[in-house]
Amino acid sequence: MRLPPNFKYMKKATAKKIIKASKADKTVKTKTGEVKTAVRKEKKDARDKEIKTLGALEAQIYNQEGKSVDKVALPENIFGLSWNADLVNQVVVSLMSNKRTNLAHTKTRGEVSGGGKKPWQQKGLGRARHGSTRSPIWVKGGVAHGPRKEKNYDRKVNKKMKAKALFTILSKKFKDGEIFFLDTLKISAPKTKEGLSILKGLSKIKGGEQILTKTSNSTYITVLKKDVNLDRGLRNFNNIKLDEFRNINPLDVLNYKYLIIDNPTEAFKFLENKMK
Repeated sequence: MRLPPNFKYMKKATAKKIIKASKADKTVKTKTGEVKTAVRKEKKDARDKEIKTLGALEAQIYNQEGKSVDKVALPENIFGLSWNADLVNQVVVSLMSNKRTNLAHTKTRGEVSGGGKKPWQQKGLGRARHGSTRSPIWVKGGVAHGPRKEKNYDRKVNKKMKAKALFTILSKKFKDGEIFFLDTLKISAPKTKEGLSILKGLSKIKGGEQILTKTSNSTYITVLKKDVNLDRGLRNFNNIKLDEFRNINPLDVLNYKYLIIDNPTEAFKFLENKMK
């Protein structure tokens, strides 16, 4: 609460009331902040407790129907890292910059057609002197300091930095309960109906209820080898992305809420080789 500009000219009784109200306002704000912090801590403790009940770093393996069939031990150097926002930001911004397509391009006064003749004589007419009608200050003239398509936006990303950022994101998603492991993922026919049955089964997993209901960027499904039937069965769902696990990257993992990993044992071997 701010004190009024004429505070020093007020009577003592009025000034004391304002000071008292200011202190009470600060107390309320402090208590509200403490409550919010306590709620966040409670949610974090609940997630940590759920992870500890499975073991040091263990996760359930599900089948296509969403039923738990086994458990898998997770490598701590991949799924047990603490959050590093600076590293993730640096890698993600660099990857997005590398994907950028430079289309904006303006012409300078030397590239615009025309303007070869001096508009009028240098002296004697009382006008400002000009040597070309294609100067940047003229209509239909060139553009000074405009965007050029030759500009290079590429940024170098170290291999180990990219891998560490990916592992950091995977650790965060695992703690938030947004990664599911499947024993196998197959459909008998390349039909959207078959793909829908898989998504319905996966949405039965605890924490994955939004796989079907989230309208955009719902699930990123990774498989060891792309199956034609599976690809055709899921491609009509614009909120689902199916890709081979070897193409996993920080951008896709962050863009989608859920990550589904098929055949986790082989996937972990591939991830561990990224840091070598």
